[in-house]
Amino acid sequence: MIIRAWLSALCVAAAAMAAPVHAADKVISTQSAGQPAPGETVTGTSGSTTSAKVTSTSGPNVGEKVISTNGPNAGEKVISTSGSNPGEKVISTAPAQGTSVDTDRVATLFSQRFPDMTVSAVRRTPYGLYEVQVGMDLIYTDANVGWVMEGPLIDAATRRDVTRERQEQIGAVSFDQLPLQLAVKRVTGDGSRVLAIFEDPNCGYCKQLRHTLEDLPNLTVYTFIYPILAPDSRTKARDIWCSKQPGQAWDDWMVRGKMPPSANCNAPIEQVLALGQRLMVQGTPTLFFADGTRVSGALPRDELVARLNKISQKGG
Repeated sequence: MIIRAWLSALCVAAAAMAAPVHAADKVISTQSAGQPAPGETVTGTSGSTTSAKVTSTSGPNVGEKVISTNGPNAGEKVISTSGSNPGEKVISTAPAQGTSVDTDRVATLFSQRFPDMTVSAVRRTPYGLYEVQVGMDLIYTDANVGWVMEGPLIDAATRRDVTRERQEQIGAVSFDQLPLQLAVKRVTGDGSRVLAIFEDPNCGYCKQLRHTLEDLPNLTVYTFIYPILAPDSRTKARDIWCSKQPGQAWDDWMVRGKMPPSANCNAPIEQVLALGQRLMVQGTPTLFFADGTRVSGALPRDELVARLNKISQKGG
């Protein structure tokens, strides 16, 4: 992906801009039973550090600050006011909810450090990280944008791919709102299961997906021919769309390598390109399911079939 290549080149620069970790920037244990006294040294029970000092000398007043429990930056965590005893204060083991001020600040810092990227949104994750959305890509960082990470975020307890789940939420589109008249239609059996796909005629993974779809029964596939990969993608898209049987011509090319004769007509190429940009389709194949979810990339056959069946049973 372009964004990963761009980030790889800038990771060194981003790391260099991060504030150095000092010996005094210790972490207060998230296992502390109560609020340490001002100036008290606390022995950590987790992490790589051994002790820390409370920064506040004002006692349990509103706005009291503690050294961060999540990284070397002070003030990233809050002190919980919901202890087991009235008035008791403990250091929270749950991440603080990001306010609009927090997320706006992260968005500003990120844009300053990566001016070529357009930030769509920023949110605080339940894992103490900030999620920066750039198109359909998700990048993770800290409150000061001192480092960035791109790749799947996995919940260690549940083994869930949190990044993929979020991308599906972000990319959800009502199937009924897709302009299906701009797509090439192919039906097998009773066509009861439905799927829409953005594909490029020069896309190798799309051809792999087409082989998977070829013998699936009771399926209606709407193909948005999305020519973005090569200079001749537009020509191929036009010739296929303008053929006498576009659905058959598409399968003949993608599965059997047989192109139809050159043809001209009012093919909706520009409309499909505009649609893909509006839906933030950044690569092919991109699949849209009847329940509004999307997947980027060619799914394995078993996973694809299971997903289609599950959605069909739910009536999605």
